[in-house]
Amino acid sequence: MNFFISDAWAQTGGGGGGGLLSMAPLVIIFVLFYFLLIRPQQKKAKQHKEMIAGMTKGDDVVTNGGLLGTIIDLDENFASLEVARDTIVRVQRHAVAQMMPKGTATDSGASTKKLKG
Repeated sequence: MNFFISDAWAQTGGGGGGGLLSMAPLVIIFVLFYFLLIRPQQKKAKQHKEMIAGMTKGDDVVTNGGLLGTIIDLDENFASLEVARDTIVRVQRHAVAQMMPKGTATDSGASTKKLKG
């Protein structure tokens, strides 16, 4: 009746040691994830938090939704942006995606001349 049980399965296993060696791939994968995904994301979040804290009136900003405007009023949670002449939009501070160079959001009238003519 030996043909039902393979000899390889019937034998007892070898030492089974190397527990630390078997954990090495998991440790390597965690280290790679940390340096390739987690650390850059934390760094980006820290820079965004510093940018939000450093906003002042008169800065030109772009929101996550793509609105370009000049900050005209700030409080603890919200920023008021002037996106066009006499058009004010209120957004949450953390919705500001990036700062733009000064003068980017000013309406020089050049864009409306191109559309009309």
